[in-house]
Amino acid sequence: MKLIIAIIQPTKLEAVKLALSKVEVYRLTVMDVQGFGRQKGFTEVYRGHEFTVNLLRKIELQIAVNEDFVEPTINAVIDAARSGPEGAIGDGKIFILPLDDCIRIRTGERGPEAI
Repeated sequence: MKLIIAIIQPTKLEAVKLALSKVEVYRLTVMDVQGFGRQKGFTEVYRGHEFTVNLLRKIELQIAVNEDFVEPTINAVIDAARSGPEGAIGDGKIFILPLDDCIRIRTGERGPEAI
């Protein structure tokens, strides 16, 4: 089992959800997050004062999958979250972590069956 954490642009959320459903991945957790990376933020003027916004809004997806679904999940996220064929700075990141155990609270099932 693996926990896939994907940080994507907010505008790509619906496309990623659709791509995941096409590879039969229906369970995910979505969180609003802020981050600072290569994009470096942007400068705005508010009431005549200029200020820099360093933290940019992103969406974090947490997806727990069994081993058979790891590569299809990764490929679906990459295809749907990338801006154009070459991609662009700020498209996001994917982290893959080992998942030691999973427990379904309702039934008490453990391991791959609980996902």
